[in-house]
Amino acid sequence: MNYITVENVSRAFADKVLFKDLSLGINQGQKIGFVAKNGYGKSTLLNIITRAEEPDSGNVAYRSDLRMAFLSQEPNLNPEMTIEEVILDSDVPTMKIIADYEHSMANPDDADMMQKALDAMDAANAWDFETKYRQILSKLKLDDLTQKVGKLSGGQKKRIAMAMALLSDPQLLIMDEPTNHLDLEMIEWLEAYFKQEDYTILMVTHDRYFLDRVCNEIIELDQGQLYTYKGNYSYYVEKKQERLEIAQTNQEKAQQLYKKELTWMRRQPKARRTKSKSRIDDFYVIKEAAHNRRKDHQVELEINMQRMGTKVVELHKLSKSFGDKHLIKDFSYNFIRGERLGIIGKNGTGKSTFLNMITGALTPDTGKVVIGETVKIGYYTQGGIEVKPGQKVIDVVKEYGEYIPLNKGKIISASQLLERFMFDNKKKHDFVEKLSGGERKRLYLCTVLIQNPNFLILDEPTNDLDIPTLNVLENFLMDFPGCIIVVSHDRYFMDKIVDHLFVFNQSGNITDFPGNYSDFRAYVGNTDIALDKDATEEEKPVIVKKVETTTAAPTSGPTREQQKMLSRMENKIKQLEELKKKLQDSFLDPNIHADQMTENSIQLEKTKAQQEELEMEWLELSEQIAKN
Repeated sequence: MNYITVENVSRAFADKVLFKDLSLGINQGQKIGFVAKNGYGKSTLLNIITRAEEPDSGNVAYRSDLRMAFLSQEPNLNPEMTIEEVILDSDVPTMKIIADYEHSMANPDDADMMQKALDAMDAANAWDFETKYRQILSKLKLDDLTQKVGKLSGGQKKRIAMAMALLSDPQLLIMDEPTNHLDLEMIEWLEAYFKQEDYTILMVTHDRYFLDRVCNEIIELDQGQLYTYKGNYSYYVEKKQERLEIAQTNQEKAQQLYKKELTWMRRQPKARRTKSKSRIDDFYVIKEAAHNRRKDHQVELEINMQRMGTKVVELHKLSKSFGDKHLIKDFSYNFIRGERLGIIGKNGTGKSTFLNMITGALTPDTGKVVIGETVKIGYYTQGGIEVKPGQKVIDVVKEYGEYIPLNKGKIISASQLLERFMFDNKKKHDFVEKLSGGERKRLYLCTVLIQNPNFLILDEPTNDLDIPTLNVLENFLMDFPGCIIVVSHDRYFMDKIVDHLFVFNQSGNITDFPGNYSDFRAYVGNTDIALDKDATEEEKPVIVKKVETTTAAPTSGPTREQQKMLSRMENKIKQLEELKKKLQDSFLDPNIHADQMTENSIQLEKTKAQQEELEMEWLELSEQIAKN
């Protein structure tokens, strides 16, 4: 059954043509992921499909009785309303019946009101919907419905809009970046929800795991053309590569034919005969094909950053509270060179607070942060970049640095860095106010990187970035020789970049997990992740698992996840052993200063303690495997 037909739509802004004569159909049961680079017109096409924006030409036809919901990137909600009022302001009659029922339950003494509410629920057959209503609000953490919308964060507003879209019971759900501002628990719940619910979906998202697990079709907008792939994101990546290889082969053939025809053209007399005209026409077609090279950019930065000393970043008994809310309790940790840390936890557990204390933007209530003298921190925040009116893209980057020194005595200029992050010559000299949200994020990344930091802190760097830019950033970070701390809800990104995790909990404790996000999920399984609230400060945090109703068959030997955890522990132990040896060797230096010797002695004892603790964890896991 066809829901929407898009016929020959075109859209341009000034001299920039986004797309021309695009056509597609959306049919019942399709779960479509729509992918393209930033600036290629993803959001514009969604706006045209939902009639939020008119095309320059073409039209969009809807099935007459279609129920459709649209979740935009920036929901437009009345700031004077409460959360409940905004939700009830939708066009779903059942919502008002459920709200009356909820109010009657809160006033049990009014028997007449309660009876009327019960009768209305029965008449509308609203009991199943009421269960769904409660589940959605609970999973999206919309507990206090009396809050005014104007006082909420952007993430909270996005969750309200998501709840409204789901509760409107649409046949077709169109979403622009649905996972932005959702924590990992919400994203995984949403994945499972879309698998069980009979929605037809069209969505734009940079979350590659979400695309892989929800979608059954990928449509790509690439250089003004649509390409359809009948499978999930993994299938799309495979088939797109095949398409590009075929295009490359065809281009090489066209170039060879072009050279041959060019030789023939040069041999032709000035007065060409009529019978040669078709061959001459074909020559110009071949010429266009031969010169139609793709403009993809690959980033391969080998930055020659300042070398770190033995002291990197030390956290000594950090604590931070806001009112009665304890975000971080008595936390200590010493970073070592080359460390790659991911931070996960529910919204509001103190992840950004933790980063702000490391960078000095926020002072801890107790404890201290010690930064090594050779450490240069680059901090990418959620707030983004502030630019002056009338500034051009290239000038913004040059304010932070003219070039980055590379290995082998080479440099990369501010202009070259922008090119590597997909700003072409024209875009580099555009005014910043003309950039899209994703392009501004890319520009912000460039301003952080051109300062040549050796300790990178990235707070939600993947929000609003397209998938090609994510690949660029990932390739850069995989080769980055310094320390990295990443806070991100992008599981694919985290899996690719980090070696271990800090798991933040509502109680203020932090668990150090030796693995990436997929390792962590495999370890805890389908569980509630929590820390023991009654544990003393000296006790380690624990992971509490649900009791399973079925008994798993005994396994022989370590699982794949256990093997990976053992390997990561062994690598970390090896790093600590190398650091310990270096500190011990420093005492043999006759020129070592007394203060430096004292500092190295303290660092050596801490390294030994950290190594012993990790070796004990390795031994416990090995014994657990042996028992299985």
